[in-house]
Amino acid sequence: MKAKEQAQLVSVAGFDIWLSRKRIKNMNLRIKPPDGRIEVSAPMHMPMRDIERFITQKQNWIRRQQLAVVNSPAFRAEQASAEEQKEWKAVVSACVPPLVQAWEPIMGVHATKLVYRNMKSRWGSCQPATGRICINTRLALYPPECLEYVVVHELCHLLEGGHGKRFHKLMDSFMPDWRDRRAKLR
Repeated sequence: MKAKEQAQLVSVAGFDIWLSRKRIKNMNLRIKPPDGRIEVSAPMHMPMRDIERFITQKQNWIRRQQLAVVNSPAFRAEQASAEEQKEWKAVVSACVPPLVQAWEPIMGVHATKLVYRNMKSRWGSCQPATGRICINTRLALYPPECLEYVVVHELCHLLEGGHGKRFHKLMDSFMPDWRDRRAKLR
């Protein structure tokens, strides 16, 4: 958020709302992970009563979205103990090598080293020059097809370093449903 668009905390219908005024035509309502924070962007000169009416009309939707956020794997990951994180690492490190072994001959690549880390902002990473692949242990909280998607994604980087057209064509050829799998991680 830009400095001149500072959000202010207001209370509407029992909700704490982060309200920012912007040069926009329509009001926007978002429920933000990891804690279900409510953010509203409103046109500069929209009366507060219109904003309050909008929030009041959206109360049920807001509650459903907040519930979905706090029941999500991302929220669970933020609250996890060291023991839970250790369990995730055990699960992921047991599942990834067989996936890599299955996909390497299909893709014609070879990962030289597999590493597992609890990461907040990425599902995986690849160093094409060395063949090192790092997988996020939080993937233990998601359906198995998500882990397989990340493995294929990172192996694909051994063929194409960036995320351009060639990368997408490779992903399409190896895993046609990769976009659906990726959507489950968002």
